[in-house]
Amino acid sequence: MAAPVMQHNKHSSNAPSHLDRTDSRNSESPSEDGNFTDDVVALQKEIGGDLKSLKKVSGLLEQLTLENKQLEEQVLTVSSSVPLRVSAALSTAEESRVKLESLLEKERLLSNTLQQHLQGAQVWADSIGQVLGQLDTLERHMKYLQCLARIEELSDSIQQYLMTNSMWDAVGAIDRMASLDMGLRESGCSHLQAFLRETLRFWHKILKDKLASDFEEVLTQFHWPFISPPTQTLSPPANAQELNSQLELLVSQLLSLQTSDDLISEKKETPSRPEQSQTPPLSLPIQIMLLPLSKRFRYHFTGNRQTNNLSKPEWYLTQVLIWMGNSSNFMDEKIQPILDRAGAKVNARVELCRGLLTLAQEKLAHDAPRLLYDDALFCHLVDEVLQFEKELRSTHSYPRAYPGVLHILLEETVFQKWLSVERKMAVEKVDAMLSAEGAWSSQYKDITDIDELKAPDCAETFMTLLLVITERYRALPCPQAQLSFLALQKELVDDFRIRLTQVMKEESRQPLSPRYCAILNAANYISTVLSDWGDNVFFLQLQQAAVSVGEEILGPLGATETGRLASLEGSLFEALLALLERLRGDMLGRLLDAVMRDVKEKAQPYCKDRWISLPSQSDQATMSLSSSACPMMLCLRDHLLRLQQMLCLPLFQMFWQSLAERLDSFIYEDLILYNHFNEGGAAQLQYDMTRNLFPLFGHYCKRPENFFKHVKEACIILTLKVGPALLFCDVLKQSEEDEGILNHQQPSPESALNELGVYKLAPSDVQILLNLRSAWLNQS
Repeated sequence: MAAPVMQHNKHSSNAPSHLDRTDSRNSESPSEDGNFTDDVVALQKEIGGDLKSLKKVSGLLEQLTLENKQLEEQVLTVSSSVPLRVSAALSTAEESRVKLESLLEKERLLSNTLQQHLQGAQVWADSIGQVLGQLDTLERHMKYLQCLARIEELSDSIQQYLMTNSMWDAVGAIDRMASLDMGLRESGCSHLQAFLRETLRFWHKILKDKLASDFEEVLTQFHWPFISPPTQTLSPPANAQELNSQLELLVSQLLSLQTSDDLISEKKETPSRPEQSQTPPLSLPIQIMLLPLSKRFRYHFTGNRQTNNLSKPEWYLTQVLIWMGNSSNFMDEKIQPILDRAGAKVNARVELCRGLLTLAQEKLAHDAPRLLYDDALFCHLVDEVLQFEKELRSTHSYPRAYPGVLHILLEETVFQKWLSVERKMAVEKVDAMLSAEGAWSSQYKDITDIDELKAPDCAETFMTLLLVITERYRALPCPQAQLSFLALQKELVDDFRIRLTQVMKEESRQPLSPRYCAILNAANYISTVLSDWGDNVFFLQLQQAAVSVGEEILGPLGATETGRLASLEGSLFEALLALLERLRGDMLGRLLDAVMRDVKEKAQPYCKDRWISLPSQSDQATMSLSSSACPMMLCLRDHLLRLQQMLCLPLFQMFWQSLAERLDSFIYEDLILYNHFNEGGAAQLQYDMTRNLFPLFGHYCKRPENFFKHVKEACIILTLKVGPALLFCDVLKQSEEDEGILNHQQPSPESALNELGVYKLAPSDVQILLNLRSAWLNQS
């Protein structure tokens, strides 16, 4: 019993020290609290809570002691092996350092040896480089001399071919010389290039002159140039077959000289206008064919000749068109087949037109600036140029891809003058047309089928003026120029609208006058035409151009407006149409006010009639129109007939419909709601409305009563029998009592009214009308 007690005491005496170590370990490393807790839990599980289980402590202690000893041995083993490994590592590092120093030394020796070798070889390299440079120079000199020799060889060949009259061989040699010229373009041998170009120019001129001379002789036998229209009565020459063969031979040879001719002429001709640089040079045969025509043109239209008249641009423009027409058959029948067989992808007739057009362009460019200070002559020039361009494109089928003569008018100073003259002339014409005697009458007034819009002469003439301006600038090749003219047109339309407003204000005291109605028709006519223009293909194309470049001319466009224009939702004339619509609405309102004032004045006796004391329908043999209503009806009839004659159909439809709505409100509010009605009065009112007022508007629609809904339904209520009226009152009263309660069995007042044919009036309005009945008053 003693031993266990001693062991227990020993264990108990060791416990504090063990706890002290644990506490110190916990204070040093708080992160080990979890491990310590796990050890305690494991120990508790091993020993248990029973004191009798303490005998297991000795075994546990021995086990731990053994483990501790093993760990100490491992530590000693590791600690003893570490110095050996460190020593081995240090030894290896030392060996590596020695090897590295040895390699560095070898590298240093090798570098020195290489440097000495390079220094020794540099002398050889310099000498070899000098020799190579000399070789390169010699090679270039040899190639230079070879080029010279080639040039001399070709030159001698051409000379020999010309001496032996071997024209095709000479043409081939010229072509090879031209190819050599093109090959030397990228080289820096400027002197060689100049020499080659001069040699090429020399032989090209000789060969071209010889071929041109022969070509002109053959053309002369074909009666070229055709100054007057060619006659078909002349019999073909006896040697026609030989002439055709010579013509084809010479044209083919001249076409073969085209490359060298283009090379020679490319430095001579520097285009003064960008339009010239866009077109290829003329074919060499066409250039020669143009020479006699060019001489004639310059003879007649330059210098001090009487035909050179600034006031007569049509003389030289017409002459150019005549030459084009006279020569077209010869070019199509004789020259074009030769060009096709030679593989030249050109149109002979178009080429001739291009050449003749160059003469007209030079003449126009020279004359146009001299006419800037004479408006009459300048306008005449513009008219002739536009007519020339139109005939050139239509009659002579000149392609749109090639520039005509319109670009002469688009040069800045000339174009600004054109715009200012167009504006000035247009304003003068507007002044003249507005001050003319028949400005506000229609020239088609007696032809009803044509005169639907009843446009006065001034408005029709003005829109014709705008249409003429459109036709003048429609063919311009530049969208910016077209937009400039469009801005001018919009400016003119706005100015005309302002003039219409001014005249309208002068006539506003008499809105029923023919002149006032003519102004209204004019505003409607201009608005209608501009709306049609907004859907025109030409203006839609201008609209797309305005989105991209229009701000420079039409001013800044907002993001919304730009989006509408780009999506084609809006129109270029949208702002003008809004202003014209405002003017039209204002004038229609004034017209309606004037008619309603007259009608109300004539309707006063009718409104104050004794509706409560009129005899019943049974007491009268036949119903007739109230005598007090006759002035009002006559007034309405006269105004409608007169305005139907003076207003165009769309405006008159708007007028009578608005008049009907105003009359409906006036009769309902100022007559019906203002009076009480007995049975006879209600019947008389219904007769006056349905048999007299409504038929006045029946000439313009099938169901005029639909425009008098208040009056029509009020007559239904006023003439309603007592029984149905009482039933409706019960429905209305029940509806008021059941307000807020859903009752499907009880009909609503609205459905009851709908059964009676009343849709416009509310139940409260019907109640008021029922209270106006004298029978109702007696019952109440």
